[in-house]
Amino acid sequence: MKKAVLAASLIASVAFGSGALAAGTGPVGVNIPLLTSPFWQAYQAYLPKFAKELDINMLEPVNSDYDSAKQMTDMANLITLGAKAIVTTPIESAAVRPALERAAAAGIPVVGVDVAPQTGPIAIVVRADNRAYGEKACEYIGAHVTAGPVVQIMGDLASVNGRDRAEAFRDCMKAKFPKLEVLEIPTKWEAAVAAAGLDALLVSHPDISGIYMHAGGAFLSATLQTLERKGKLMTAGQPGHVVIVSNDGIPQEYDAIRKGQIDATVSQPADLYAKYGLLYAKKTLAGEKFAVGPTDHDSKIVEVAPGVLEDQLSAPLVTKANVDDSSLWGNAKK
Repeated sequence: MKKAVLAASLIASVAFGSGALAAGTGPVGVNIPLLTSPFWQAYQAYLPKFAKELDINMLEPVNSDYDSAKQMTDMANLITLGAKAIVTTPIESAAVRPALERAAAAGIPVVGVDVAPQTGPIAIVVRADNRAYGEKACEYIGAHVTAGPVVQIMGDLASVNGRDRAEAFRDCMKAKFPKLEVLEIPTKWEAAVAAAGLDALLVSHPDISGIYMHAGGAFLSATLQTLERKGKLMTAGQPGHVVIVSNDGIPQEYDAIRKGQIDATVSQPADLYAKYGLLYAKKTLAGEKFAVGPTDHDSKIVEVAPGVLEDQLSAPLVTKANVDDSSLWGNAKK
C-alpha cells in the first residue's frame, strides 16, 4: 500500500512540477496551513507556476486544515513520500519544532513561508515584516481617526504572525495615539469568533471609529456583514464611516477599497512567498547557505531568533491611491 501511495504521489508531482528531477535536488514537498482563505488559495495557485519556472519537481501540496497535529502528520508523510526538502507554514510557531527536528534528523531541509518557527532547525523563513503590518495599520488609523475607540481583530497568538501584528499595533497606538482606546478581539483566525466579538463590542462601544483586521482573507466578509447588520457600514467620506485597515492584499479587499467600505490593506506577497519558498528549497538542496544582509531581490535577510534567518519581503500599504496598481499580485489577471 505504501508503495502504491508513493507511486501515485510521484505521478502527481510531475503534474505540479517540471516533470524532471534536477541533479541533486529531488522532489520538494509543500505543506499549506489551510485553504479556506483566499490568500492561501492564491498561494497554492502560484506554486505550480513557479515550480515549472524554477525547474523544480514538486509533490502535490498537502493542506493541514489549520490543525497543528495534522501538520505534524502531513510533514512526516511528505518525508515518507520521498520529499528531499519541505516548504511549510507553521500553524503554531512553537508546536512545529518536533516536525522540524524529525526532518533535520532525516537530512531534509525545511523552508518556512509566512510564519517563522519559535526556534529551528530551519534553513530560512520567507516572510514579510509582520511588525510593520501592525505599525502601518496604526499609522493609517491614527491619522484618520480623531476620537472613539479602535478595535484590533487579532489572529492566532500562538503564531508569531498574530503576536507580531498585535504587539506592534498596540505599542504604536500607545506611543503615538494614546488618546485612542484600543479594544481587542482574539480569534485564532476564525471569522465567526471575529463577528461575534465585533457584534458585542458595537453594543458596548457604539462609537467605534476604527478597525484593524489581522487578515482580510479571514475577517473581511464577517466584519463588513457585522457592520452592515448594525447599521455601521458607511462608505469613506460619509459621516459615521469606520476606518478599516486590513492585511493580505486579496482581490476582495481591493474591491472593498474601491467601494469605500475599507480604507487600506497591507499586501502580503502571495506570489513571492510561493516563488522564494520553492527557490530557497532548491538552493538548500544545492548546498547553499544563507547569511544576514541584503538580497538580490530588494529584500533583506535578518536573524529573528537564534538560528532562524528570515528573508523579509516587501509588503506595501494599499489605499485608494494605488489600489489599481497592476504590479500588485491581487490585481493579476487570471
